[in-house]
Amino acid sequence: MVIDILVGTTSGNTEFLADMLHEELKQRGHSVRFHDNPQLNDLPTNDGFWLICVATHGAGEVADSMLDLNDQLQQQQPSLKGVQGAILSVGDSSYDTFCQAGKDIEHVVVGLGVHLISPRFDIDMMTSSDPEQSAVNWLQSWASKLGS
Repeated sequence: MVIDILVGTTSGNTEFLADMLHEELKQRGHSVRFHDNPQLNDLPTNDGFWLICVATHGAGEVADSMLDLNDQLQQQQPSLKGVQGAILSVGDSSYDTFCQAGKDIEHVVVGLGVHLISPRFDIDMMTSSDPEQSAVNWLQSWASKLGS
């Protein structure tokens, strides 16, 4: 199975975490494609696996590099019933919109049919002592469900 990593970042922290997950998946023998500015027409919509890594920016918005995909999903409303996925949401708990982008993306993709194999994982960049290891541990908790 090909895994598509979709990254929504503004400052680069989320891209760094996504890079670590990319390496972990490759070490497990998976074929992985990395999308740092994901576009709907570049993604499988009938099958496959979307690993969505998204940061919350500003007042709860989706990070810049995922704005296009978010708009495309909401406007085109494709059926994603054959797609599986997981969502890593990055934020700062000192804001009342903590990880809002991850919540919003989850609502959109699940509404279009994506089956999440793991609950959304929120990382607080202000309080997590090791966000990189937390992200890898999260991936390891569900990676065996991917098959080959």
